[in-house]
Amino acid sequence: MQIHITSADGVPIYIQIVNQVKHLAASGRLTPGDELPPIRVLAEQLLVNPNTVARAYLELERAGVVTKRHGSGTYVAEVRTSLSKPDKIKILANRTDALLTEAKHLDVDLSEIIKLLRERDELMEKEIRK
Repeated sequence: MQIHITSADGVPIYIQIVNQVKHLAASGRLTPGDELPPIRVLAEQLLVNPNTVARAYLELERAGVVTKRHGSGTYVAEVRTSLSKPDKIKILANRTDALLTEAKHLDVDLSEIIKLLRERDELMEKEIRK
């Protein structure tokens, strides 16, 4: 599992880990049942505090992306989510609002955001087909 963190963009490290694991799972590079590295191992690889990785894993577990098996490790969840479609849309609406707010602060117009979303979707689809 390849995760890269940076302190340059201002995004907390645990969120970078969460986002990248979600991306790896969504793109098919991590599949249901795959084991994630133990907290201490990933912390050593990323040169971060183990509590940071533990927090990321907890967030991933809360989101239903991973499951913890006591004494066995952390695995990509078999069942992605039990949320209803309206609940999923509500979550995405909140994230969309955050994206649009950030875009306005950066003076990036909607057409550029749509183009970026399409490009990122195409990239993810290519990764799934690998």
